[in-house]
Amino acid sequence: MPIDIIVGLPHLREGPILQRARALRTTALISANGLSRWVAKRGWREWSGWRTEQLGNAGDLAGLCLDSAGFVAASRYGGFPWTLADYVALAAAHPFQWWASADYCVEHEIAADREEVTDRLSRTIRANRDCWRLASDHGIAESMMPVIQGRTPTDYERCADALSGLFRPGALLGVGSMCRRDIHGPEGLIAVIDHLDRVLPAGIRLHAFGVKGTALPFLLPYRHRVASIDSQAYGVGARRAALRGGTSKTDAFVANHLEQWVDAQRARLKEGPRQLPQIRPARLSPLPVDPWEAAIAQARAEIRDLIEAGELDHDELTAPWIEQWAADIYRDLLAG
Repeated sequence: MPIDIIVGLPHLREGPILQRARALRTTALISANGLSRWVAKRGWREWSGWRTEQLGNAGDLAGLCLDSAGFVAASRYGGFPWTLADYVALAAAHPFQWWASADYCVEHEIAADREEVTDRLSRTIRANRDCWRLASDHGIAESMMPVIQGRTPTDYERCADALSGLFRPGALLGVGSMCRRDIHGPEGLIAVIDHLDRVLPAGIRLHAFGVKGTALPFLLPYRHRVASIDSQAYGVGARRAALRGGTSKTDAFVANHLEQWVDAQRARLKEGPRQLPQIRPARLSPLPVDPWEAAIAQARAEIRDLIEAGELDHDELTAPWIEQWAADIYRDLLAG
């Protein structure tokens, strides 16, 4: 089975970039952030809805998919500036080939330690379930792509297990936090894909977000499992080339780099498959033995369970909550 190359677009305005994507007959991916409208009425920039009128320009594309912009939201805004209801309403505004559930990425610059990674896994699980419920209300649950997150291969497995009730036969499953990940290593791209290939039910295929083009030959042995990848790496290349050449980074300039990037990825798909040595997933750190640290760990675990069960909101995991919760557990440990 072929791996589909999906091109991330910065916007859907009519112009050279959109025209080139049409001409190349490649599926495109637009981020929720790329369709966002912003205002500065009170002296600062505020989100004020969607530019849904741009979706009318997508009719001649080979296909259009929607991403929740989890990394941009976390790195730029400290969280989603829109609600999940807002996002699912956007997904319902166009017949997307698929639209990705909201998720909480765990790149190192977003989640600095193991506890934060685990917190964000719980938020991702809850966000998927909430998106599914809202999608059912809009009648678009069939086109929703669940998204799993993780730092280690077993993190992704945990996410997938928790969300298995959302997988229909032949479902497409998004794999997040891929764009800054090395190809090699126990937490590398291939280690994650290989682990998921071994533990997921047959028929479930994967979309890997933001995968580097250089990884494609290593993904070819998994083309029975990997359905597609996406990237907007050509935009970075265009920026560098414009700076080097002292030219303006116009949309026409970017469109040329888009075509070069697509051609390069299609050429890579024709290369022979490359394989890495089998790598075992990294071991997790042991549980803390200090009573206060153990209480903190237990508090986090209990709050995560409540988030996943829907008894707390997916954003209700804060340091004061954890410390207050842990204090009660700590007192019980000392009393016991």
